[in-house]
Amino acid sequence: MKRQAHKAQEKKDLEYYLRLEYPILLVPELEGGYTALIPALKGCVSVGETKEEALRNLEEARRLWIETAYEYGDEIPLPSSEREYSGRLVVRMPKSLHQRLDKEAQAEGVSLNQYIVSLLSARTSSM
Repeated sequence: MKRQAHKAQEKKDLEYYLRLEYPILLVPELEGGYTALIPALKGCVSVGETKEEALRNLEEARRLWIETAYEYGDEIPLPSSEREYSGRLVVRMPKSLHQRLDKEAQAEGVSLNQYIVSLLSARTSSM
């Protein structure tokens, strides 16, 4: 599978990947400052005293992450905005809700199905 990803990657140049726009999570820290991360790029995290600094630092980390992955032939995941969402799991929902739930599940490090089940379980147990 890694070999297939490498072959597909060879068809696109580095600039293609550097131009992709990834969803970012910006988290205020209790002790001050901010942590910024790109969930789709595992380990692509940065910090800063201000939101702006954290985001500037994350941009540098994103560029280095992509350049390194490209150089080594590692798979570079596409942003969630590049994926197609069907809008269906077991029930129909708006595509925007489907995308938002997917981002939250990635941030929690669980599958989308696990995340939705936990949300439903919490909601139904409080009734």
